[in-house]
Amino acid sequence: QVQLVESGGGLVQAGASLRLSCVASGRTFSYYSMGWFRQAPGKEREFVAGIRWSGGSTYFADYADSVKGRFTISADNAKNTGYLQMNNLKPEDTALYYCAASKSTLAIFSRAALYDYWGRGTQVTVSS
Repeated sequence: QVQLVESGGGLVQAGASLRLSCVASGRTFSYYSMGWFRQAPGKEREFVAGIRWSGGSTYFADYADSVKGRFTISADNAKNTGYLQMNNLKPEDTALYYCAASKSTLAIFSRAALYDYWGRGTQVTVSS
């Protein structure tokens, strides 16, 4: 069993940066694939970024087209913490951001249904 707790959200102006954190209890992140999703009011939950390890310190990452070049996903296995660095934030990035973990490390999944554990989310609001 894994429990995930997100933090780091807030209210910022367009162009600002935020770093979200996701602390996991239980097994280390290297046993899972990790993803960040977001959900804006009235919209479906969407994939933002994902990361998986292929052994040792080697990992792969993937991003939604809408955040490529602006967001960076990373993790510190020693701290059991995942991060989402968000730069050049835009009003359309406003959403509740969720951290998720999948027991499968075979791929980075963009489908929310393939993740086994979820945090409760942290709100990100970007004003224009």
